[in-house]
Amino acid sequence: MSGVVTDNLFRASGSIAAVAGGLSWQSVVTASTVTVSSGKGYFINTTSNACTITLPSSADAGDQIILADYARTWGTNAITIDSNGLLFQGKTDVYIVDYDTAGQAINLVYSGSTVGWTPASDIVSAYEPVQPPTQKAIFGFGIIAPVTAITNLVSSSGVVATDTTGVGTARQGVGAASYGGDKAIFAFGNTGSYVSLSNLVNNSGVVATDVTGVGTVRAYLSAANYGGDKALFGYGTTGSNTAVTNLVSSSGVVATDTSGVGTARKGLAAASYGEDKAIFGFGDTGGPTVPTSLTNLVSNLGIVSADVTGVGQTRYSLAATGYGTDKAIFAYGYNSGRFRINNLVSNVGVVATDTTGVGTLRNETAAAGYGGDKALFGFGDTGGPAIGRISITNLVSNSGVVAADTTGVGQIRSFLAASGYSFSA
Repeated sequence: MSGVVTDNLFRASGSIAAVAGGLSWQSVVTASTVTVSSGKGYFINTTSNACTITLPSSADAGDQIILADYARTWGTNAITIDSNGLLFQGKTDVYIVDYDTAGQAINLVYSGSTVGWTPASDIVSAYEPVQPPTQKAIFGFGIIAPVTAITNLVSSSGVVATDTTGVGTARQGVGAASYGGDKAIFAFGNTGSYVSLSNLVNNSGVVATDVTGVGTVRAYLSAANYGGDKALFGYGTTGSNTAVTNLVSSSGVVATDTSGVGTARKGLAAASYGEDKAIFGFGDTGGPTVPTSLTNLVSNLGIVSADVTGVGQTRYSLAATGYGTDKAIFAYGYNSGRFRINNLVSNVGVVATDTTGVGTLRNETAAAGYGGDKALFGFGDTGGPAIGRISITNLVSNSGVVAADTTGVGQIRSFLAASGYSFSA
């Protein structure tokens, strides 16, 4: 019997057939990109640069690829996996998949079209893909005199488009937030009377017709994203101030009222921070006006905490938004006069003292994120002649710096709302 015995499938004489001895390991990869193949192992050396790894565009159940940190440098220069049209742990390839821990080795096995590529083992920990940030924004509704339902889309570079004819019931004092990662929802408001209807926005920025409302009718509330793909609306007035909240599922379904926590108020603002949490802040506690600067943090499960003693100028009719992927900013507002000050919020929800403002003094404005890590404030009321409504915007950098006024586009208005949407730039 000739040949290597262990390569003899049946340990018998005759033709010798080689048995697959495992994966075929390739030369060390040092490039910034590499396309890999099933049935192979790769040592990825990121000493000098990060590396994007493109998986095969087609695969069969049981296909296997191993990736290993050659020089224990993934903690400095991470690898990013592009699943190339296939799913990765049930998520599409618009989701960001980074491995950034030194010494990791990932054994990827294709499980089929339902879940796609799955880490069968990971010497550090199991991995969940990270949802990418929204790239575009939308301003909608508000009051021109009368109320309106027009919208203005914002590009991934912060350029505001001209008016889009409104869909749904015209109203002011609405709230807006992103949900499902790349979509948005406007809800509640005042048409002349308080309502609880909502309008969903798809990931192309198209606003849908009215959905019959759930929860207490109210206006001048606020909303924010939490948990990465859900939203909540909170506070506002029904004629008297309230602190109730309504959670929104990852498919845009608004839940019934959750009993309020914290001081009832209207004219407050809300934003996401820390990637999956939210914060409500400032507002008017009522009777007739009592501006405040207190805040309420929201966990990644949508649970609202008790009042946190306020920092900064007491005010209401301001706006807030996330920026820099994990921080937030409150800006503008009113308290016996209009402001342009802002307050930055850290990625653990700590509100900073006042920062001297930039741009036109105003209140009743709106804000949203764009471009993945930046934001903008837009529209509002300056209190000038003809009520002073404006359409100017102020861009916010990914370090929280507010820029000077950008000439407005679209119908001047106030008491509107804004939200981010779309994973695509």
